[in-house]
Amino acid sequence: MFAVVQFQLSTFFIKQATTMQRSIPPNFKISAVSLQGVVGIIILFCVPIYDRDFVPLARKFTGQRPGITFCQRIGAGLVLSVLNMVVSGFVEAKRIGVCIQHNLMDNPEADVPISIWWLLPQYVIIGTSDALTVIGFQELYYDQMLEGMRSLGAVALSVVFGLENFVNNEIIVVVVAINSRFGDKWLQNNPNKAHLYHFYWVLARLSAINLCIYVHIANAFVYKKVHTVRPNNDGSGCSNKERYIFSV
Repeated sequence: MFAVVQFQLSTFFIKQATTMQRSIPPNFKISAVSLQGVVGIIILFCVPIYDRDFVPLARKFTGQRPGITFCQRIGAGLVLSVLNMVVSGFVEAKRIGVCIQHNLMDNPEADVPISIWWLLPQYVIIGTSDALTVIGFQELYYDQMLEGMRSLGAVALSVVFGLENFVNNEIIVVVVAINSRFGDKWLQNNPNKAHLYHFYWVLARLSAINLCIYVHIANAFVYKKVHTVRPNNDGSGCSNKERYIFSV
């Protein structure tokens, strides 16, 4: 579900942006996809801030080398993923409200008089959650998996994001099949008459369920135990450096 939420970045987020005011004085109009660059910028800033500021601070309270556990870092990103869909739903509801106010429901080609910068919070949240969860998964694989299986962990993460397209499509098919029987379609060609905010809130609920399942599994996860063997001072040939023995 985390991957499905991230997938909205290149689909419905862009659909929203194309209907909004994108003009910047005096005579410049930004592209609907340009806000995707914000995600990269957020990740670029979040990673060093997390490593240089947050980890040392958290280490003082937890006593753990990574500050917080890898599962906690991933979980924080999943929480933000749920929040992202909630925020996106409210922003879309605001956009539809402006459409109704200006009688633009039947005019999908018109620019709705609401700034594209209303979408900025959801782009910021999606970039922050990506920096926490994706990098957290990568660190989990390389720190906790056996050395010969680390590459498989990285491949597994790629497979998850590769399946997002199929899962997202199936969710859309199910949602459209259900709501078309009981009212207007939530997803249709006219974004002003669509109920995209309902779809976002469905994803928020599914992501919340996914988060609960993750927390249940993460609580049962057993980390490698690290035993520190210090060098002998009796000339037994032990290295002057500490040796770390990992066991499961």
